[in-house]
Amino acid sequence: MKLFDRVIKRLVTRGQLTIIYHDGRKVTVGEPDPAFPSLALKFHDARVPFDIIRDPRLGMAEAYIDGRVGIEGGGIMELISLIRANNSWESGKAISDKGALKRGFKSIRQTLWRANHRTRSKANVAHHYDLSGALYALFLDRDRQYSCAYFPDADNEAGISLEQAQEDKKAHIAAKLHLKPGMKVLDIGCGWGGMALYLHRTCGVDVTGITLSEEQLKVARQRAQEAGVADHVRFELIDYRDVEGPFDRIVSVGMFEHVGTAHYRAFFDKCRQLLTREGVMLVHTIGRVAGPGITDAFTQKYIFPGGYIPALSEMIQGSEGTQLMVTDVEVLRLHYGLTIREWYARAMAHRADIIALYDERFFRLWTFYLAGAATVFEHGSMVNYQVQYVRDRRTLPITRNYMVEAEEALRGK
Repeated sequence: MKLFDRVIKRLVTRGQLTIIYHDGRKVTVGEPDPAFPSLALKFHDARVPFDIIRDPRLGMAEAYIDGRVGIEGGGIMELISLIRANNSWESGKAISDKGALKRGFKSIRQTLWRANHRTRSKANVAHHYDLSGALYALFLDRDRQYSCAYFPDADNEAGISLEQAQEDKKAHIAAKLHLKPGMKVLDIGCGWGGMALYLHRTCGVDVTGITLSEEQLKVARQRAQEAGVADHVRFELIDYRDVEGPFDRIVSVGMFEHVGTAHYRAFFDKCRQLLTREGVMLVHTIGRVAGPGITDAFTQKYIFPGGYIPALSEMIQGSEGTQLMVTDVEVLRLHYGLTIREWYARAMAHRADIIALYDERFFRLWTFYLAGAATVFEHGSMVNYQVQYVRDRRTLPITRNYMVEAEEALRGK
């Protein structure tokens, strides 16, 4: 417990956190700050501090999920925000040689897991995306966009709804694709079909969406049928490696995180093969700003087995030598934090519904995941990258003005 006291004192200086041990002993760290709530973290058994010290991320997560810790004065979002805001990426020290070496050994241990072979890919996708559709309907927007939305300001002072922000995200991406009516578009990792249906509705293109989730496929196909556009918007249960082209455009939103570093070159080779000579591709992915890393134990075990968030350097290295040219890179720094806070608020508002679908333990797991995800974009080393590729450098206008003009026009539709 004394070791835990010393650790927590270093972690929290702004804002006040009280630790209440199982025997009633209390330790308060930090100083009151109007920017933070005063919280209390209560341990219900003697093992909790030892488990957290032994494995900080997984130990705390599992203690919370199992109900072995309680939080007073706020919830899991407030607690993780307090810890991360006190230890933001911007204020961190450079990685020491010892730390880099340790990270290297961990990376080697995860190499096979991150490879994401064909035999494992479908199972990894099913673990997360084949959860009950009713769950996603409770916290996502109406179009079920399970990726970063697009907000006009850092604090969303304009009060833009999640629904509008997701529509604006689709317009932002469509503008970068430089679409023309009649084009053939491939949507790799199509989710529940929202992007594909949007592109057809607003731009008059034919879209083939692919997924490895059977649950998402059923919903996407049903939506296309109900909209009367199944002859223009098709969805298939197929691995991107087995798709046949050609396509004028490729879009991939939130799928690259599941490719695996060992397959980056194969992914980009395949995409180039699928594109026409005047083809354009836009990849939207979560990314690391601190260089190559590893997937944390909680995410790997409970949320996205086989998933890996790429550094921009890894992504670019994966596409180098494929004869695809990078023509635009945008970094969305705070948008996903705003998005996930909206998801978290909706999940909290539907607590009883989520518990009825699963149980209390699942609700704790899911809200821990959302709280951790939101705060890592607010204070940690995660951002979103949008990277545009072409086969021919003359395919697109030579300034970004066309994107702005197209986006403004799309927002009016």
